[in-house]
Amino acid sequence: MMTTKTTHSTGLFGSMSTKIAAVVATTVLGSTALVACGANEDPTATNDGNDSTVAVGSANFPESEIIGQLYTQVLQNAGVNANFQGGIGARDVYLAALQKGSIDLVPEYSGNAAQYYAKGKPEEADLGPGTEPKEVLSTLDKVLPEGISAGEAAPAESRDSYRVMPDFAAQHHLTSLSDLAAFAENNTIKLAGNPELETRPYGPEGLEKVYDVPKSKIEFQPISDGGGPLTVNALKDGTVNMADIYTTSPVLDRSGNEVSVVELKDPKRLILAQQVIPLMRTDSLNDKAKDALKKVQEKLTTDDLKQMNLRNSGKEKAEPKQIAHDWLKDKGLVS
Repeated sequence: MMTTKTTHSTGLFGSMSTKIAAVVATTVLGSTALVACGANEDPTATNDGNDSTVAVGSANFPESEIIGQLYTQVLQNAGVNANFQGGIGARDVYLAALQKGSIDLVPEYSGNAAQYYAKGKPEEADLGPGTEPKEVLSTLDKVLPEGISAGEAAPAESRDSYRVMPDFAAQHHLTSLSDLAAFAENNTIKLAGNPELETRPYGPEGLEKVYDVPKSKIEFQPISDGGGPLTVNALKDGTVNMADIYTTSPVLDRSGNEVSVVELKDPKRLILAQQVIPLMRTDSLNDKAKDALKKVQEKLTTDDLKQMNLRNSGKEKAEPKQIAHDWLKDKGLVS
């Protein structure tokens, strides 16, 4: 987007009071604090041993926290005892927390989750470039560990995408990832993205394997804001010349101004489909809870995610909790 899931569940976690915090401290590069999504919410908290409580987690970027709040609030509205534990960390951290039982539910993305769990299982999964969205979901079902299941996939999709500035694209005749190999013959690609991008299948290694871009010509700069303003600023000021920015992320600089960028096409589908899915501990959610989540999944669209992200990162600076409540109310899912 990794050690095996067994290592995550037994080697990274100690006591119940420190298990998430300890992993975050060693996993999120360059970070000394967790991203908070609410004044009184503690992402290091456990479900207090209360098996009737559904603990909803999220990754440490706003979109994940917004979706996590959607899940939490719709469950609460359905009469389910649910609490939110946001800002847990990167994928290996929150999925380890899910498998360990520190959380019961977390928003995920189909392609990334399938690649994560399929690692080391080539006999069960073929997730090469060009894999269709339905194949991604089918593979995910095959490779999920025992006790973990995926809910219905939403129409909403949030994919990674490679962006460059318009002047840079015009100067070097860049419209597609296929054009990067020629550029790299005499130039270095300075790529910004989340720290984990460096080792994900569609990162530098994938660009080399699929698009013949020498990995040695890619200079990676990790920026831990999920393709947000820090990443956009690095692209805008020329610190980097290419950045990984999610397709649902508003492209705003640190002043909140929209920045025009060019998304490089991906004709070989290096980046898999990334539909929003709820991953859950199967036995932790009853039918009422699963039905409530299904209603969210059926209504959630890519445009919805774009608009909700804009409310958070744009001029309004609305909190994920409020954004989620407003969307659920507009869709008739909460009163």
